[in-house]
Amino acid sequence: MAVAIAALSLILLMIAAYRGMSVILMAPLLAMLAVFLTDPAAVPAAFSGLFMERVASFLKLYFPVFLLGALFGKLIEMSGFSRAIVTAVIGLVGAGRAIPAIMIVTALLTYGGVSVFVAVFAVYPFAAEMFRQADIPKRLVPAAIGLGAITFTMDALPGTPQIQNIIPTSFFGTTTWAAPALGLIGSMFIMTAGLTYLGWRRRRLVATGEGYGAPETLVNEPDAAADEARVHPLVALLPLLVVGLGNLALTLAIPCWLPGDYVSLSLSGMAEPVALKVSQMTALWAVEGALLAGISTILIFAFGPVARRFAEGSKAAVGGALLAGMNTAVEYGFGAVIAALPGFLMVKEALKAIPNPLINEAVTVTSLAGITGSASGGLSIALAAMADQFIAAGDAAGIPREVLHRIASMASGGMDSLPHNGAVITLLAVTGLTHRQAYKDIFALTLIKTLAVFLVIAVYYLTGLV
Repeated sequence: MAVAIAALSLILLMIAAYRGMSVILMAPLLAMLAVFLTDPAAVPAAFSGLFMERVASFLKLYFPVFLLGALFGKLIEMSGFSRAIVTAVIGLVGAGRAIPAIMIVTALLTYGGVSVFVAVFAVYPFAAEMFRQADIPKRLVPAAIGLGAITFTMDALPGTPQIQNIIPTSFFGTTTWAAPALGLIGSMFIMTAGLTYLGWRRRRLVATGEGYGAPETLVNEPDAAADEARVHPLVALLPLLVVGLGNLALTLAIPCWLPGDYVSLSLSGMAEPVALKVSQMTALWAVEGALLAGISTILIFAFGPVARRFAEGSKAAVGGALLAGMNTAVEYGFGAVIAALPGFLMVKEALKAIPNPLINEAVTVTSLAGITGSASGGLSIALAAMADQFIAAGDAAGIPREVLHRIASMASGGMDSLPHNGAVITLLAVTGLTHRQAYKDIFALTLIKTLAVFLVIAVYYLTGLV
């Protein structure tokens, strides 16, 4: 019965997300339903003392990353930098290589700090035009964008500033550059397998006579881009390079600037000093500083076009950051409540039966990411409940925590992209396609991404590479 209560709450949350209901509303309701079915008297304390406490703690740590990332992405869009990057790549590789071109463009944007949602809106008009010119079936557009946005640049490439690569740093005391060799190997596998699959699918569809699509059957087709002054692509790439290199530089520099284990703040008006562990905060401070540097770079080189639309654009960025941050935070709170239930403790004990620490971690994280339909949500739930267990098992087996970080991060982006995933729903809506038309190819990428996690585990055990 205890396991059924936990499972019921998780299944209902999955159904709610699939039907487009607000996770911010449904997560606390379903968490408290699970508590009520377990112990009705515990509902008030579980809500205020557990659920809301975890929501607040998540936002305290990660909301600045959401906010700065959303603002950076919006400024990249308003400045015309994203269009300049897309145009340059198209000119370099040609319209006939539309699938790898779109993957490269989207990967550059997301690895540079632009959120997945911003990248979808920025790249789709150009993806549609390239696919139309090459007469490639439009149903492959979401998978081409997804290959660059929600696979290797989200959590495999070392140093990526996406939240899925940042969350593990607080649990394992690592940085976003954890296990670079394994991350690069996993990224190369995902890129190669993904492009091979999409190339095969393109040939299969074209062989049946399917082209881009009849105009009367197409939905949400973008307008032709208006002729306008173009930003030089090297200038457009500069903010992305600043974020990437700034993240690396600050990751190395912060421990030198703050050489002690803790940094404290004590002012005369404070009742007691505040102390923060440097190793747990380095990755967050590095990403935040790098995003600030990237924003400053955009303002220096595109102040005019950005200034004219800054008030409107910044409001949209703040709204997007609040929504994304709260969605993830309530999933974090939901996970904390579920993790406290007797049923979840039984599942947790059962997962210990998987003897290998890395496979245990990968299965747990990717399963919870799939259930919640969120990589960051599933990762938060898994690490909040079981990080200590993963660390203890890893230490006993002599596995570096950097490896635990990379496996957890990559596993979060495995089975998360099931049909109820928010990024998948947004991607299909923007491209004007349905699950029936385009989800098959997105799911193929999901399988490739999940397989990559276990490939990386095998490489670690065979070679010892980190």
